[in-house]
Amino acid sequence: ATVPDWIAAVRALVGEYGSGSASLAADYYEAQRVTAQVTGRFTVPLLDPPPDAQVENSLRWATKDLWPRDPEDPKTTDAQKLPLDGRLDAAETKAEAVAQKLVTDQGRGTVQNAVQQDRAAVGWARTASLGACAFCKLLAARGAIYKSDTVRFRAHDGCHCMAVPVFKGQRFELSPHAAE
Repeated sequence: ATVPDWIAAVRALVGEYGSGSASLAADYYEAQRVTAQVTGRFTVPLLDPPPDAQVENSLRWATKDLWPRDPEDPKTTDAQKLPLDGRLDAAETKAEAVAQKLVTDQGRGTVQNAVQQDRAAVGWARTASLGACAFCKLLAARGAIYKSDTVRFRAHDGCHCMAVPVFKGQRFELSPHAAE
């Protein structure tokens, strides 16, 4: 009975912190332009919060195993067979990862959209954090090859990868750790 209120509260948090993520990403993008000695003016457009349906669907996915099912039902997941404390812990972990992704995606999207609209930008590179999954490391190892509006930043729940803009006259090189 409290799930709709909880979803509304998380939706508000995602909107508030997502706006902060987008704003910080815009500041970061502008700082990267200065570092690259890009001339001319450009205003970084901030990405809007995710649609309400996306937030709700993501949170409902994260909590889907909270409600137990008959252990004999073939649709019952292993998670649904756990005691309530175990189901709550798993749902909390998934919900936190979902919220983190929804917030961080607004920052990533702000950088991506800026790269697509800024004539001085030639593309963006994915940076993977330490401990990143193999998929993220693979995409980051490709370097600054992304620009097209058909290539979107794909992140998974709990992903800490970011998009780094690259400008005309700049040469993007992987860090020694990333190259390794």
